[in-house]
Amino acid sequence: MAGKKYKEAAALVEKETYGLDEAIELLKKTSTTKFDATCEIHFKLGLDPKQAEENIRTTVTLPHGTGKDVKVVAFVGEENVKEAKSAGAEEAGTEELIAKIEKGWVDIDIAVATPDQMKSIGKIAKILGQKRLMPSPKAGTLTPDFAKAITDLKKGKIELRLDKDANLHNIFGKISFDDANLKENLLTIVKTVMEIKPSSSKGVYVKNLAIAGSMGPGIRLDVSSVVEASK
Repeated sequence: MAGKKYKEAAALVEKETYGLDEAIELLKKTSTTKFDATCEIHFKLGLDPKQAEENIRTTVTLPHGTGKDVKVVAFVGEENVKEAKSAGAEEAGTEELIAKIEKGWVDIDIAVATPDQMKSIGKIAKILGQKRLMPSPKAGTLTPDFAKAITDLKKGKIELRLDKDANLHNIFGKISFDDANLKENLLTIVKTVMEIKPSSSKGVYVKNLAIAGSMGPGIRLDVSSVVEASK
């Protein structure tokens, strides 16, 4: 059941859709948390995830980062452990890291791996898969250039990955960010989503677009104006 603060915040969302500047202003007004809330963007796309060419997945680097300290682990050979940790990995290695995860440790946001480690990772593929942590070339997390991948992820590189219902859910900053920085991060995501539109997509591509703060109400955006602003 919705609490009093949520109901008061939801009451501020009076229009069906909002322009981006007004929506970001409202996003801050409807934030009810005592902590620095995360700003989320949600897309409903006119795609069929069951069709391989429409099951979109890519990465984008937010110009102002996510505001979140991303916990990255790196599956690398012992000779690369020091470099991986210097780049920002919380944990790095192979056998000891795998054993730790097998025992139930999954305090991880993203896993990076070099291609030569994939055979070893097979032991925990099910665990990583369930948590959507399996390193992938499409996500830029399965790569020989592991140090750059870790650095980029720590700086604000995020993955855009369609779910089974053709939705994209991503963060684009924190409530404490300047309005201009939130706007630029958001438009960077929208621009990328538009650029990866599959040629097989027919009809309306972006059906709905909304933003929300942690535990806050959804604010629907005027899709056409936001897409135009992202160009």
